Amino acid sequence: MEIYLLFGAIALVSYAVSAMLKQKFVKYSQLTLGSGLSGKEVAEQMLADNGIRNVSVRSVSGYLSDHYNPANRTVNLSPEVYNGHSVASAAVAAHECGHALQHAVAYPWLKMRSQLVPVVSISSRFTQWILLAGVITVSSFPALLIFGIALFALTTLFSFITLPVEINASRRATVWLEKRGITDARTAPAARDALKWAAMTYVVAALSSLATLVYYIMIFLNSRRRIN
Repeated sequence: MEIYLLFGAIALVSYAVSAMLKQKFVKYSQLTLGSGLSGKEVAEQMLADNGIRNVSVRSVSGYLSDHYNPANRTVNLSPEVYNGHSVASAAVAAHECGHALQHAVAYPWLKMRSQLVPVVSISSRFTQWILLAGVITVSSFPALLIFGIALFALTTLFSFITLPVEINASRRATVWLEKRGITDARTAPAARDALKWAAMTYVVAALSSLATLVYYIMIFLNSRRRIN
């Protein structure tokens, strides 16, 4: 019963954080930068200031689809961020460039995360089906559920490794924005707040993954007790 209450609480928190993030993005999208720079220009300037010349800045479709791709060294910004001249655009663009900086200095947590990406992307296609089959056959074939739990544990590990990567990228972004004068006394608190709420989504995702992992472990342990 407790695990279901935990799932419910995490689901509510996840919804609240997601809604707050969207609200913050809309709010800070209406707060313009004193410099008047676009997200694209902020990204290019941050990369140049840090001596990174082998990373390009691109516009990609999708709402809040912003990401850094270490495979082809591109900072990919959604149209709202790429063309925007707001605090939200600057914060998001600088955050993604923070990942490019991590890549350039071989930030350990990013390296670890990148190494797990291929494994997690492949295992995630089959994990839910293996877990479902494992729950159904746990009495006769417990090894299948154990295998599913091991695969899901990789996803949970990936979620927690992502936390320091995202938090560090936001820290690099806020430091540079303020030091370079992109944000000032009027806009810096808004940029920090936007990045804080963005990081919260990763915290909730990690906790949700951990709760799910514990749930399947409990199913396995309870099945063992019934057999014994």
